[in-house]
Amino acid sequence: MNEMESDMATTPRILRLPLVRERTGLSRSSIYLRISEGRFPRPVSLGERAVGWLESEITEWLNRRIEASRQAGLRGDGSR
Repeated sequence: MNEMESDMATTPRILRLPLVRERTGLSRSSIYLRISEGRFPRPVSLGERAVGWLESEITEWLNRRIEASRQAGLRGDGSR
């Protein structure tokens, strides 16, 4: 791996709202509701009127949701 590839691998990737919505399947209002409840990663300020989310935090959130869903299925409690 050359120096440029190494820098890109360690540089956090910022996702804007349309991509976060696409990746999570959540609406804008659902995302902001979950943020206010402490159940979704907080955005990073990119300027006066721009925010984005760390891709790594969104991926981690999705992985936790998948794991919770799988565990619920194993319990057989019918929750989804």
